[in-house]
Amino acid sequence: MPIEIKELHIKINVNDGGQSNASQDKQAGAKDGNLVESCIEQIMQIERRKSER
Repeated sequence: MPIEIKELHIKINVNDGGQSNASQDKQAGAKDGNLVESCIEQIMQIERRKSER
């Protein structure tokens, strides 16, 4: 019998661990962008696998 997930809660905590200034903010923004892209790609893979079932 298949299992149906009604709700999915995802909580992410990101810690930079340092003081920030303008140059570090730009680099952190790029890192955050890469993180978001990676998360979106993983979600899309999960959705593709789910639709294949």
